[in-house]
Order: sequence, then C-alpha cells, then structure tokens
Amino acid sequence: MSGADATREQIDAIYRAESRTVLATLIRLLGDFDLAEEAVQDAFLAATDQWPRDGLPGNPRSWLISTGRFKAIDRLRRRARFDAALGELATRLDQQSPDPAEIDRDQVDDDRLRLIFTCCHPALSPDAQVAMTMREVCGLTTEEIARAFLTSPPTIAQRIVRAKSKIRMARIPFEVPPKPDLPRRLDPVLRVVYLVFNEGYAPSSGESLTRPALCTEAIRLGRLLVGLLPDPETEGLLALMLLHESRRPARTSAKGELVLLPDQDRAAWNRELIDEGLALVARAQSADSVGPYAIQAAIAAVHAGAPTARATDWGRIVALYDRLLVAEPSPVVELNRAIAVAMRDGPEVGLELIDALMERGTLEDYHLAHSARADLLRRLGRMTASRAAYESALGLVRKEPERRFLARRISELSSLDEHV
Repeated sequence: MSGADATREQIDAIYRAESRTVLATLIRLLGDFDLAEEAVQDAFLAATDQWPRDGLPGNPRSWLISTGRFKAIDRLRRRARFDAALGELATRLDQQSPDPAEIDRDQVDDDRLRLIFTCCHPALSPDAQVAMTMREVCGLTTEEIARAFLTSPPTIAQRIVRAKSKIRMARIPFEVPPKPDLPRRLDPVLRVVYLVFNEGYAPSSGESLTRPALCTEAIRLGRLLVGLLPDPETEGLLALMLLHESRRPARTSAKGELVLLPDQDRAAWNRELIDEGLALVARAQSADSVGPYAIQAAIAAVHAGAPTARATDWGRIVALYDRLLVAEPSPVVELNRAIAVAMRDGPEVGLELIDALMERGTLEDYHLAHSARADLLRRLGRMTASRAAYESALGLVRKEPERRFLARRISELSSLDEHV
C-alpha cells in the first residue's frame, strides 16, 4: 500500500470517529445545521486533497473544525453576491468565532451533548427528535433510519428538514438546558440515547449483529448525562447500557454467528463494564423512586451476577418484570416476563402466557415473539408447531445473522423429523 493510500485509509477512520464531533462544534460556531453539514464535507474533501500530500496534522479534529469554519465563511461570501445579508453574516462569523485550535477539548466534547439536547428539544415532535438525533448525532443515513423505524427515506428526510426549519425559526438555542429545566428536558434525551444504543447493540437490519461505534457513542453520552444530572434514571440507563455492552464480545461466534445468552462464554464478558454497571444499579436502586431504566438495569444485573446460565435467579427477574409492567407497561415487556416465567416455572406455563399475548395481535409482526414461542414449543417436543413458529419468525426478521440462526433451527427440526 502506498503512503497516499494509507493516509486515505486514515482519513476514512477519522471520518468515522470524528465527523459527528466536528459537526457538533461547527453547528455551535456557525449557528446553522445545513451550513455546518456542508462545512464538514468541505473540510474532509480538503483533507483528502491535502493530507496525502502534506501528511496528517498533529490534531486532525482541530484542523477539520478550523478548515470547515473557513470553508463555511468562504461559501457565505460567494453567496453574498445574491444576498448581502450572507456577506454580513460571514464577516460576523469571521470576527466573532475563535480559532478552533484554541478551543478547550472538554468544550468540543460537550458540543455533542449540546447537539443532542437541541435535537431532543420539546418544540420538536418525538419522531423528529429521533430522526434528528440519529442523523446529526450518530451520522446514520436517512435510509438506515428509515429501515430502523419501518418507514420510507423520503418520510425521514421530510422530518429532518421540518425539524431544522423549526430549530431555525423558533431560534432554539444550541445549549445544555439550565439545571432547573433539566428534569423536564431529560426524558426524551434518555429515550433517544437508548434508541441509539439499541441500534448499535441490535441493529434493525443488515449483515452485522452489532454496530459498536453507536454503542460507544450512546455510553459516552450516558456518562455525560450522569455527570450533569446523577439521578436514578440517568444512572439506570447508563448501567443498563454498560451491562448489555459487557456481553457484546460473547454474542457472536468466531464466524460472526449469533450466540444466545444461555450459550455465551461468560468468561468473555467485560468485567470492568459489569463492575461499573453494578455499582450504578446499586446507587439507582437505593433511591425512593425507581423508574423503567433503573428496573431494566436491575434485570441485566441479575444476568451479570449469575456465574452460569443455570444459576440465574429467574424468580428475581420475574419480580422485576412485574415492577417494570407497572412503571412502563408494554406488550414487549409482557413477552419478556413470559419468557422469564417459562425459565422459572417451565415452558408450558410460559407458552400459555405468550399464546395469550399473540391472540391480542399486538406482537404478530414481532419476530422475537414468534421465535420465543418456537423455542418453548421445541422444549415441549412439539416439533411441527415449533418449526412453523420459527418459519413465521424467519419471514419477519431483517438481520442476516438472525436469519441464519433461525434457518439453522428450522433445519435442525427438519432433521429430527427425518429421523423419527
């Protein structure tokens, strides 16, 4: 590989790691989403042209922020031929904006937190909050967001355009809210951070079982939120993400195939993340009022504390799901509780609960409900019904590793039928 090719690979890696941070800082410096997005692209185009020739700068992030800022000012000045106000804006930005090389690193890092509070502003609809955060904070394409939320790319693009317009017209500030306003502004932020984590931990579609960069970003945001407002729900959310993330190395085989929780090598779990998560769970559970994230974290803590799958305290998990159903009732929570009951009381009891759920129709399109039902039928020896349930799940799943897993299950059941 030539030196220039190696540098281009480094630029690609820097884009993946830094482009969202560069964007967040440029939004703060320029005060406009679209202008900042153009500036990011201009900066990386300049890097692609200059770095293979001149070598990487000592601080690529600062170079990109500085270059993006200057490119944006130049762009405004070119447009000033048609709109004099843009020339005035360019002059003001040139005079008022500090040299990004002199910006404190903590200030740049906190720009991502400012960005997520802006994207989750209560003036925006919940759908717009999610779309803006996943596009601007996480860098997902409109196509990826559309797949995650079972809608069309034009619909997502329209939400993002309307949200940007709302931010501009309503003059929504690019800032972390004052402390008195934080509690009422926190719920949508926690919800979106967890959605980001889930899209990393269990992507809605595609070839990979995980997208580690999204998990890392969600955890980083969670830590910033805990530092800002260390209440039981922020601590609970961070704990929940850490405990899930601790299991990620064991969720796939060496060939990239799905490994279910009971079959995972627990020695491969990340003990450092587990210890941090358990400490946060203990703090959150000591509060007078415990919310959904803290309860889910407590469930994850039971799994993390079990030395083997057989040693899992399923009674404790069922009790926690009972609390979660009160705090945040949903069909998915009922499904997870039914699975826990099956582990505690046997597959027949769990199957009755899942069948009752399925009869209500709310989980008919949820592949995990069909696969959970298929597993219980398999454990009961009802192989024909199990295979049919696995086939229903296979028809709904959109992740290739899960498709392969379900196909293997169906093949195994077919082999058993052949030998009967």
